[in-house]
Amino acid sequence: MERILVIDDDVCVLNLLHFVLVCEGYEVLKASGGKEGMKLHRENPVDLIITDLIMPEKDGIEIIRELTSESPNIKIIAISGGGQIGPEDYLHMAKVFGAKRTLAKPIGRDELVRTVKEVLC
Repeated sequence: MERILVIDDDVCVLNLLHFVLVCEGYEVLKASGGKEGMKLHRENPVDLIITDLIMPEKDGIEIIRELTSESPNIKIIAISGGGQIGPEDYLHMAKVFGAKRTLAKPIGRDELVRTVKEVLC
């Protein structure tokens, strides 16, 4: 069973992504922030990380930079609803730093499942 770590500071988004992925048969860990997510991954390595980009303490860009530095082949999907600049700019930065795919919020169930399957293949 493939393991996925979802990192998002929005509890509603975190729980929704968790629910959808568990229903698809994945083992899913969840973290409500970047520091917690990094700790979880280092203690329990996963096959895929889905991370929000805009979070307090440790944002998604920092997570992507650290993880790709430690494990260049790590599979990461970055998600964002935007911030002071549009989500496209954040998502573009995530790709530059090593995210395999990006998704703009709100994310549809089918789009999420399809993207996860593509990245894990």
